[in-house]
Amino acid sequence: MVNQFSDYSFGFRPGRNAHQAVRRVREYFRSGYKVVVDIDLAAFFDSVNHDVLMRLVAQRVKDKRVLRLIGRYLRAGVEVDSVKQPTPVGVPQGGPLSPLLANIVLHELDGYLESQGRHFARYADDFVICVGSTSAAQRVKANVTRFLKQRLKLNINHDKSRIVSSKELEFLGFYFRGTKIVWSDKALHRFKHRVRQLTGRSWGVSMEHRYTELRRYVVGWLNYFALSEYYRPVPELDEWLRRRLRTCYWKQWRWARTKIRHLTALGIGLKDAIKAGMSSKGPYCMSRTKVTQMAMSNQWLKEQGLVSIQQQWCRFHYPASTA
Repeated sequence: MVNQFSDYSFGFRPGRNAHQAVRRVREYFRSGYKVVVDIDLAAFFDSVNHDVLMRLVAQRVKDKRVLRLIGRYLRAGVEVDSVKQPTPVGVPQGGPLSPLLANIVLHELDGYLESQGRHFARYADDFVICVGSTSAAQRVKANVTRFLKQRLKLNINHDKSRIVSSKELEFLGFYFRGTKIVWSDKALHRFKHRVRQLTGRSWGVSMEHRYTELRRYVVGWLNYFALSEYYRPVPELDEWLRRRLRTCYWKQWRWARTKIRHLTALGIGLKDAIKAGMSSKGPYCMSRTKVTQMAMSNQWLKEQGLVSIQQQWCRFHYPASTA
């Protein structure tokens, strides 16, 4: 069944991923299709019509026992405040079968768009259609909206559905700037918010645990968002992350005597260590001083377990040179 899906479908399929979908859209822009129809399906997984879905599944699966099992899966209901609620529509989010069922439903949309000769990319229920003009985009938007409502019984979020230029599009967490793919402001904001949580001075955990959680999150985030080809903010993010960790250490050391002891142990002269340790400046301000940067150098932080954003980004784009 996997091989029966469209070449324009990139979600929940072996050998396919969101990066390929983003790159496909960039190809369309390079070919001159720079007006985008971005249609948002309202609560897609919660609103899939069971009759439509089972009709489409039955076209692919002939075993009636399997069909009955799928029907029971869809009608199993959900528990809300210890009370079981029926599920007349929708597929269970997070269920192992739901992504496949979603692709079966939306394969109909793929086939319709292919028959119209459209340039599009779909990842699960996120899809965009690239055309050459605003007038063409308006026609496509109206036709696709009508197809989704009449053929698939799906609801459209009209507030979020729009026609935009390539410069305005955000797709799967990325913007398109000229020929470059760039992570979105929203994605960067979420990243910084989570890092602030993991480097919060009031989070009462060991530095070892903090490093472990940071590595897990930063590496995971960059495995996806390193697709961004805009290098300039990468070193700046590394510098910001190092400063936040130096702040954590300074906060943990707390007392002047403790600060002086740690600074001298890290190679700072006694006079400079006393001056820094006795300072009334706050931890975040002290984290930028020459003394703390020399004591907690970039190399020292790396040895403690800090993952480098720059190194992860370079490994993604230049794997041969960083192997």
